[in-house]
Amino acid sequence: MARIVRPRTFGSPDVLDIVEVETPTPGPGEVVVEVRAAGVNPLDWKLYSGAFHEVDDDEKEAAGLREALPSLGMDCAGVVVTTGPGVTGVSVGDEVIVYPVTAAYADYVLAPVTSLIPKPAGLPWAEAGGLMLAGLTAAHAVQAAGVRAGETVLVHGGSGGVGLMTVQLLRQLGAQVVATAAARNHDLLRDLGATPVVYGPGLTDRVRAAAPQGVDAAVDTAGTEEALDVSLELVADPARIASIVGSDRRFGTGIKLIGYGPGQDAGTQYRASFRGRLAQLAGSGAVRVVIAESFSLDQAARAHELGLSGQATGKIVLLP
Repeated sequence: MARIVRPRTFGSPDVLDIVEVETPTPGPGEVVVEVRAAGVNPLDWKLYSGAFHEVDDDEKEAAGLREALPSLGMDCAGVVVTTGPGVTGVSVGDEVIVYPVTAAYADYVLAPVTSLIPKPAGLPWAEAGGLMLAGLTAAHAVQAAGVRAGETVLVHGGSGGVGLMTVQLLRQLGAQVVATAAARNHDLLRDLGATPVVYGPGLTDRVRAAAPQGVDAAVDTAGTEEALDVSLELVADPARIASIVGSDRRFGTGIKLIGYGPGQDAGTQYRASFRGRLAQLAGSGAVRVVIAESFSLDQAARAHELGLSGQATGKIVLLP
């Protein structure tokens, strides 16, 4: 038997239960991975809160909506324990990162072998488990905004899981970064090579002071009305603004919308193509996965409460 976290109904984090299930058995082209760390992402609580937006039919599987009540856990890392018929290139005992996947809030997860890439030897489990969804969302946003070396980019929500990865990937490209965050996170952003500014009234003027050369592009990971308005004011071409979250006001503005819903770009092929590069960057230390806090599997509700509070700096992970 194995444990898995499941919502018993739609609602708030207190609907999350641990239940016992049979250890999965792989079919053709599948593997079973013993989970050592699973990423906690805003998508998880949106799925069972009932607040998730409409999802395109062909993206429901990727968004974890294959069941009446959603499966939780979209990325993880662990050790291969069983392989199904026809699986090649992966062996029992291999340490792997798994993405895309569903139901990773568990002791064991079943995944297609195509979702596995090798875990870099020097990358700790927590960082490996929290790397992919946030990192690939950031990479997709940077790509969608068409950022080039030497440009200046405004990142809203720079101290969140996706925001921190966005800042670092932009710096890897050779871009200059201005990032919004609470003052307590400014030292971290400076360490990562960004110029931090406090969000709130007067943000436009603070960004202009931080980037007198102007802002070429923006990535919005915060989803606030302020982030949308400031981005549209400062970036000349709205097609160079990429937003991963926000209100319906975004539609019709000409900005790039990233996600699984109508009018949004899921970036499935690009994300798949960037997995190896992202793992390489993290394994070499060129990109850091900043861990806000880790929780045991039976503390999933507490992990979600922290995420919903907006007070986490970096990634939250579960360590089964």
